Amino acid sequence: MNLRALAAKVVFQVLEKGISLSVALPDQQKHLESGKDKALLAELCYGVMRQLPQLDKLVSDCMSKPLKGKQRILHQLLLVGCYQLYFTRIPSHAAISETAEACRQLKFDGLVKVVNGVLRNIQRQEKPLPTDNETLALNTPAWIIKRLKAAYPENWKEIVEQSHQRPPMWLRNNKLSQTRDEYLASLAEIEVEASAGKSSDAILLESPKDVMQLPGFELGAASVQDGAAQWAATLLAPIDGELVLDACAAPGGKTCHLLEQAPNIELVAVDFDANRLERVQQNLDRLSLNAKLIHGDAADIDSWWQGDKFDRILLDAPCSATGVIRRHPDIKWLRKQADIEELASLQSKILDHCWQWLKPGGTLLYATCSILPQENEQQIRAFLERADDATLVPIDEQNHPDDIGWQITPGLENMDGFYYARLVKG
Repeated sequence: MNLRALAAKVVFQVLEKGISLSVALPDQQKHLESGKDKALLAELCYGVMRQLPQLDKLVSDCMSKPLKGKQRILHQLLLVGCYQLYFTRIPSHAAISETAEACRQLKFDGLVKVVNGVLRNIQRQEKPLPTDNETLALNTPAWIIKRLKAAYPENWKEIVEQSHQRPPMWLRNNKLSQTRDEYLASLAEIEVEASAGKSSDAILLESPKDVMQLPGFELGAASVQDGAAQWAATLLAPIDGELVLDACAAPGGKTCHLLEQAPNIELVAVDFDANRLERVQQNLDRLSLNAKLIHGDAADIDSWWQGDKFDRILLDAPCSATGVIRRHPDIKWLRKQADIEELASLQSKILDHCWQWLKPGGTLLYATCSILPQENEQQIRAFLERADDATLVPIDEQNHPDDIGWQITPGLENMDGFYYARLVKG
């Protein structure tokens, strides 16, 4: 099928059906043979998500009436066409003709002239991108802008702009295979430019690469994981012989990193989503690591665990994912304001329950990929008020020793937005 038609299907699934881009995109990429075509499909879909309000305004302004029902996918197709005109080097005539052909392939032969006409009209008018309000100017929902203004009055705009950038590619060196310096040398041998990150195993690539071009990747020499996420294993600091729980473990990057740090821990990894738990197993298999995987609820450990309490717990809590919008721009349109209160309530429930399963003297590391205080600092502050046996241990990297945890904002040292709080049980 025509590549633009596949792109329209992906965008339709995300915006109309609420399916995440990371699920919808691979589902359509499998219809393409070449890596180049798969990359272009990803570029079009991610691009539309990044620029959605502006593209939507341009298209809507050129329509005499909105497309509805089954024809709605053609609105998404027009967004794809419009993105090509404004944000790619694809020649205008090729972008318009290919997008019009996609209309035919989507079985709307009678509307080919409409698609063609709208895109030619947009091209001919050469309108500047609309910036009439903050949502349009920043391609970000008003509710997210409002919350960021409240939380980060001095640098909220920079955070929005960083969330709009294309993400860098980070690797995690597997210290069980080689030292980081040795892997950096292996990368240099094949002329892949890279540098060491601040945490012990982090490597930042100068530009993204196909993992199959990386030395020893399929044999487990390294993994793809953002620099911010790599701090989890470092901060939890498991010791061989300990019983460790990785709560909400999927897709397993942190699970594997914990085992690379301390191969002889007894690691229990639990997740509520059975399909995503399969990803954890795939990661473990590639790295030749072992953990006990459990399909279960981290807020109801009693129902699936009859063993001892845990020496350490990593709670990578379900969150708004507002810190990783640059990697997942569809979050802006799938996440709703009402979700934040629901997520904060769920985080609180899981945190309280995991705490009951932590041994006295044990460490719990609370983590999210959110940048909203309600899910992070406010969440931990409230927990400390109700848990009299909990002590917050400052993290060396946090801005001030008195801060409640360590908030990483998007783009800080090229990392994603993330939050960590380290708690020890008295």
